[in-house]
Amino acid sequence: MKKILIGLAFLWGGKAIGQTPQIQYEEYDLKNGLHVILHEDHTTPIVGVSVMYHVGSKNEDSTRTGFAHFFEHLLFEGTENIKRGEFFKYIENAGGKNNANTSKDRTFYYEVLPSNQLELGLWLESERMLHAVIDQEGIDTQREVVKEEKRLRVDNQPYGSWLGEISKRAYKIHPYRWQPIGSMEHLNAAKKEEFLAFYKTYYVPNNAVLSIAGDFDTKALKKQIKAYFGEIPKGKNEIPKVTVVEPPLQKEIRDTIYDDIQLPGIMQAYRIPAQGTKDFYALEMLSMLLSEGESSRLNKKCVQESEKAMYAFSFPYPTEHPGLFLIMAIVNGETPPQDLENEIQGEIDRVKTELISDKEYQKLRNSIESNFVYNFNSMIGIAENLANYHMYYGDANLINKELDRYLSVTKEDIKRVANQYLNTNNRVILYYLPKEK
Repeated sequence: MKKILIGLAFLWGGKAIGQTPQIQYEEYDLKNGLHVILHEDHTTPIVGVSVMYHVGSKNEDSTRTGFAHFFEHLLFEGTENIKRGEFFKYIENAGGKNNANTSKDRTFYYEVLPSNQLELGLWLESERMLHAVIDQEGIDTQREVVKEEKRLRVDNQPYGSWLGEISKRAYKIHPYRWQPIGSMEHLNAAKKEEFLAFYKTYYVPNNAVLSIAGDFDTKALKKQIKAYFGEIPKGKNEIPKVTVVEPPLQKEIRDTIYDDIQLPGIMQAYRIPAQGTKDFYALEMLSMLLSEGESSRLNKKCVQESEKAMYAFSFPYPTEHPGLFLIMAIVNGETPPQDLENEIQGEIDRVKTELISDKEYQKLRNSIESNFVYNFNSMIGIAENLANYHMYYGDANLINKELDRYLSVTKEDIKRVANQYLNTNNRVILYYLPKEK
């Protein structure tokens, strides 16, 4: 068991540029392997109860994609002790809210409740972990829900397929080549027994983190956690590890997608290291330099000055295994897409050849710190960050240390990673063009 209290004041040029909130937490393991992280905070009478399972789309069979996202929905269907459709009613009647989300690497469920309803959150999550009902009615219902979500967010959304189209070209063998929404054909073909096997393999205490933040008494809460989660048996199945390593891209891949859109789009993806690596922090700051805010380089050059783009943005996709640095821009008016691509490339080349200014560097550092402070504004945000840091890095205390990793990135680092990763032989580039009438 660890008990940690750390307050950080970070220095820049010998002067404090601010102080992140103190995050006190306690963590321990139950005998069944469930990792527990508790952050006691009496600022408001609110608690955030969350369970993060170390399963995402990368853990799926290539012929059964979409399972992790499907379970995000399916595990709200009901349990042996919660009737179908009543999961949300319990939360609403208690004056709380709940939700879930799935990434390529994990699935996250949470409830935000008045602190006097904390035990309700424990009961609901323990029911989800131990007594979920996986039956044909629930499977059929959620299949239709997921199909509608895909139609809404991908099929009928302008440029909605771009992440999927670019990923399947950027990866050839790694499961990051498909998106969490998965394949509707795969979900239709799957049998109930396959869903049950997936549940029994991944949604088990030894593959999960229970993270709770808010207004509670730690000593009393530990007893409740033991009562609700302590007797849940450890999973019997071996949890498969994804060990495949994607080979280097080695050459540029270009393609054209015709979509129901009015304006052309330019989508780019560069292969980069995993989140948590030194270069990932530098790449994230590079992305902020390019596209965060009105004064960012892509916005200033492509949107404001030349007016070649309606908008342009970039971001490094944070993933547990090596991922992608993404750039997306929508062409303005009659501008030839190649002209906009050349202009974006010009801004990338400028980072490669010139150190960024002191003013830009200071802005990046200040923005990073502001983002960290913002992440501490909610109890569920703290709970999620603690779980993330433990699950991905085995160190929940990064919540108190990671800002230092960002602030250690130099101007030279930003220039170096631009030269190392943003190269034509390391990228996929797609033109999205309007379908001909």
